Amino acid sequence: MNDAVYARQGFGQTLDIKGQIGLLIIDFVNGFADPAVFGGGNIPEAIANTVPLLEAARSMKWPVAHSRIVYADDDADANVFSLKVPGMLTLKEHSPASAIVPQLAPANGELVVRKNVPSAFFGTSLAAWLAMRGVSTLVVAGCVTSGCVRASVVDAMQFGLRPVVLSDCVGDRALAPHEANLFDIAQKYGAVMTSEELLSRVR
Repeated sequence: MNDAVYARQGFGQTLDIKGQIGLLIIDFVNGFADPAVFGGGNIPEAIANTVPLLEAARSMKWPVAHSRIVYADDDADANVFSLKVPGMLTLKEHSPASAIVPQLAPANGELVVRKNVPSAFFGTSLAAWLAMRGVSTLVVAGCVTSGCVRASVVDAMQFGLRPVVLSDCVGDRALAPHEANLFDIAQKYGAVMTSEELLSRVR
């Protein structure tokens, strides 16, 4: 990637952390944790790194939201996403593959968004829920970086939120798309940093 071209054209400006911080954990469910289903790459490491992040967020009383991919039991809501990836239709409300991994299980008062498209915002109450809680900066963890993370980050920015993507807390089944999308997010849509860097800034 030619960073000089982006710099010359004015991309990649600093995005400060301001106001109330919220945490969005995208699709860290059993199916994406399992390389035999939808997982692989650096997703297991990203899940492990998100455990202390979630603990810190709770200790600082950040609003926390989680997302899951959930399709209707009769596939009535099948869509273009499931045409492209038919296995997504196996993710049902009571399917173990669609359940959030135990180590990141939601606590009382944390929102769980059910979606059947990449973005956690599209067709859900997430934006309103975050607005009600005064969130300005949205910290993002989850998977996959090139898919649901990217789509959610773009929508967060379009809703006026400041996305902060934690590079060690997002994962993808392939590392090349992971790295390319972190670069692109940092240039156009949000801030990218490690969880350690974020926590050192906000504590």
